[in-house]
Amino acid sequence: MRQVSLREFRTRGAKALEKVPRGETVLLAGQQGPAYFLVPVLGDISAQERDLQLAIARASLREQWRLNAEAGLPEITDEEIDAEIAALRAERLARQHARSSRESRIA
Repeated sequence: MRQVSLREFRTRGAKALEKVPRGETVLLAGQQGPAYFLVPVLGDISAQERDLQLAIARASLREQWRLNAEAGLPEITDEEIDAEIAALRAERLARQHARSSRESRIA
């Protein structure tokens, strides 16, 4: 993975990426550290989209986890996150089912 400064990317644009081999991911870094990934699109990306979204979500959570640790809040595991998501999805499905039942009775 190549690293390019945000300043260079802003001033030179695509020219800043000319030396990056085709298909290689680029890390754009600013003064505060890594800021963005530039991920090349090769072939059918839809098959890899879920993994990419998961990686992005986990990366964006790291800062919140750090802040939680500083505030003395307990860590949450992946299993706990998955359980909360499953519970919310079940709750949403139950609401949708109840709404469709009410609508069918009205009609």
